Parts: sequence; C-alpha cells; structure tokens
Amino acid sequence: MHADLSRLTHRPERHYSAVVAQQGRVQLDADANEQTAIQLFQARTLAADLIGPHGGPRGATGFRIALRGGSRELDDLVIGGGRYYVDGILCDATRPQPGVPVPAHGTADTGKDGKDGGDGEPAVPPATWTYWDQPDGFRDPERPGDRLPTAFPYLVYLKVWERLVTAAEDPALREVALGSALPDTAARAKVVWQVLPLPAAALGLDTGNPTVDEVRAAFARWAEQAATPGSRLAARSEHPGPTDDEPCLVAPDAHYRGPENQLYRVEVHDGGSAKDATFKWSRENGSVTFPVDGLDGTWAELATLGSDDKLDLDVGDLVEFVDTGYTSRGEAEPLLRVEEVDLPGRRVRLSGEPAPGVGRRPELHPFLRRWDHHESSRRTSGRGARDGRLRHGALPVEEGGWLPLEDGVEVWFAPGGSYRTGDFWLIPARTATGGVEWPTDPARRPLLQYPSGIAVHFAPLAWIAGEQTEPDLRLAFSPLAASIPAADDAALAAEEEARAAESGDATYGSPYDASGPAPSRSQTTAAAEAAVDEEGTA
Repeated sequence: MHADLSRLTHRPERHYSAVVAQQGRVQLDADANEQTAIQLFQARTLAADLIGPHGGPRGATGFRIALRGGSRELDDLVIGGGRYYVDGILCDATRPQPGVPVPAHGTADTGKDGKDGGDGEPAVPPATWTYWDQPDGFRDPERPGDRLPTAFPYLVYLKVWERLVTAAEDPALREVALGSALPDTAARAKVVWQVLPLPAAALGLDTGNPTVDEVRAAFARWAEQAATPGSRLAARSEHPGPTDDEPCLVAPDAHYRGPENQLYRVEVHDGGSAKDATFKWSRENGSVTFPVDGLDGTWAELATLGSDDKLDLDVGDLVEFVDTGYTSRGEAEPLLRVEEVDLPGRRVRLSGEPAPGVGRRPELHPFLRRWDHHESSRRTSGRGARDGRLRHGALPVEEGGWLPLEDGVEVWFAPGGSYRTGDFWLIPARTATGGVEWPTDPARRPLLQYPSGIAVHFAPLAWIAGEQTEPDLRLAFSPLAASIPAADDAALAAEEEARAAESGDATYGSPYDASGPAPSRSQTTAAAEAAVDEEGTA
C-alpha cells in the first residue's frame, strides 16, 4: 500500500472485533484503517468459511471461459460475466455498459437496433471481457510471453490480489473544491483480477487424460506453493559501538536518529534467489509521487515538483516510472536517476528513457515514484564497507547480515530466501522512543517476518483441451434462503393439536367421563376436522 500512512496496526492474531473511539482523544489514520481491515477480515473469512476456497452464486456464476480460436488471428478467451469469490474476495466480471450521450446537433441518434450512431463507432459494445481486453490484464499481443499457449492442454485460472489507488493514478479522487493546489485525501483499495493461462507441464499433467478432480487437485498444490511467500526479514535500530557482541540483540541504547517519525517501506524490486534479487526502500512508504503530464525522450513534464523540500525531487534521486499497466503486470523495470531539474518548466531530466510500453499512454496516468536509497548508503554493520553499487537502480539483497538504511535503521534478510517482485515490509520509526516498532522475543531479539504483502489468491476456471473442449473447473453454490410453504387447514389443525398435547391438555388423546360434558372444540378445529373427514370419504 503506497500511501501516506503512519503505520498499519491490524493484527488478526489478537482477535480484535472493533475499534472503539474515545472522547477527546487524537484520531489517527491507523485507527480508521484498522477498523476497515477488521471488517474486511471478518466478512471475507465468513464468506470463505461458507463458500469454500472459491465459488460463485448459482445462476450468476462469473468467469465462464470459452476459447475463441482463429486461423489468422491470435487465440482469445471469452470471459463470461458474473460474480465469483476467491478466498472470500468478491470478483466481478460484469462488463460495464456505457451510458447514452445526448446527440450532437445535426447527428443521428443511436437507436435500439444497434446500428451505427453516425460517428463510425459501434453502437453496442461487447457484453463480456476477453483475454486481451480484460480490465486489469494489460496483455500485449506483441509480447510472445503474453500469448495463449499453442499446445493443448493448458489450464486457465483466476489471479486475485488487492492494491492501493491514490489520486496520482485516479485524478477523480481529488476534490477540486479544496483549492488550486488540488491536495489528495483518502486513497482506495482495489480488487484486481486477471485471467491467465498455465501450461499443463507446470501442473505435472502434460501426459494422459486427467479427470476434472485430478486437475483441481494439481492446481490446488500449485496455487498453495505460488501463494506462499519465500522470504523473511527482520528490522532493528542500530546497535552502536565498534563491534556487535550479539548482532541479533536489540540493545537498550539502540537509537533511531531520524528527525521525524517515518514509515519505512522495504520492497523487493527484482525477484528470484538472493543472488539475483534486489530491493528498494522509502522513508515515506513509497507515497511520494509526481504525476507526469508529458514525456519527451528523457525529459518528463510533471504536474508538480512537490509541496515542500521534504516531498520534492532533487538531482540524484532515484525514481520509478509507473503507470496503471506497469503496476497491474507486476513488472520490475530499472529505476532512473534524476539528472537535472527545470523548476520553471516543471520538468526533470532522467538518466534514461522509460521502458517501452510504460508512460506513453496518458489514459494510464503515468507518474514518478520516488525511492530514498542511494548508492552511497551501503555499509553492512560489523562487516566493514561495501562497494554500494546498485543493480538496475536497486540494492542487491544480501542475506545473513544487518544492512543499514539510514539514521540507525537496519534490516536483515533470512538466508535461503526466494523473493517476489512487489513483496514489502513496513517499519515504523519513532523519535519518541528512538527506535523502530518491530516484534521481538522476550530476549529482545528481532523476529523474522514474512512480507506484509502482496497477498495473492488463485482459483481454477477451465481446462482447455482443444477447441470446443473446455471442461469447467468452477464451483457454484445455491442461496441459503428458500420459500416458506403455504399451510392448509388440515396442517393448521394438526399443529394446534400438537401444541395442545405439549401443553398437557387432557381433552386430546385421553378418555373422558361420558356422563360429563363433552370437551369443547373451537370452530376452527371443528371445521378443519370436518374438512379432513370429507376428503377421506370422497
């Protein structure tokens, strides 16, 4: 979550059910965000417990997959509309239909017959998404790796995660009434889904003719492995002194020396094993962004150069060129260095052009994200100086030793890790305590933690064994509610008799004195019994 946050406080293991505001207290963003996290956690846990790992409502189950092959064009998949739940997360494949505009003077109106509206555009848009135009897929036919497999069979699955959207990416979030500076307010969390192919060899099903249950079981094993993070990190305040007697112990005199409270973000840039992985860090949780209005080679024209000296751009800063497609694809292109700043023109010259396909489409809202590491900041505690060279603008991962960030904040990567692009850890640093907020054991040793995100979820959709051979792997559930059957007179009489028997009324089911008065019966009961007698003799 690249947002300007103080910290994240939601901890499911503590079983908090609500955040309770107190009179006259300071209200923080962390409190409101924790309440939202608690509600989402409860709702999604309940949905997953009732539905299972994945499933859709019967009659409105979304993401039905159909292969659309072609002799000249690339294969495509039709994605049926509807809803589907993956680990309790709602995914909606319904394609929004555009509204009807007021026709311009002198142009023909578009009728309901679906004919051309007079401007050459089709009057009726597609009713469903496809593999190539799915809203957050950003598949490129020019990239061979994005194309559907040419060999059958293969599996089509749903990949789901959640990401944060700020006003830099969605300008509609800004309230123009706040003034010409257009400050942003709250961010938004967005559920992202992608329909992707998976070769049968990745599941170990490239031979034979597996059943649907065998395909589901093989995919469940693959998804569990793909969703499980493979790296861990610990953080601490620097242990002062020339040597560390116990490098894994947080000393009482450890000190964070920063001038302000910060939320440090350590994020994996290039994934892979430790020898290939890199990371980047930000003292502002990666929230310092600069919307790009235009791009001319290495010059980027920005909407603003920052609101103050703390949140601006300077020569030597490292930035990441980002847009919606780049974020959704989870890519890791090289970071760029700011080489020159043109204040009057609100422009910066970068050390290189952005990667192909990034930042060239204004509708994808490109922006620069500032990171705060520098090449000169690499010194490993207790190990002497390092050369500090960057790889693609990011810091190489080094396992088994404390790596400094700044102002006494250090991180430690566990040996044997497997790193995924986008995985991140958050480290709150506080001036009041002179330390970082990080869990420790009773001996004050920092505990290794898995990444705070990105949490990815998977569900199988279809097994593509050939054209018009697409066994459905989705699951469906029926509503719990059902209609109440109407009761007739005989049923009502039987219910009344049963209630009387339970209450101990001796007039039912027991003899009575013939010399005494006969037990009275209500008109409703007498009528009901007469109706039963008539039906029995008919």
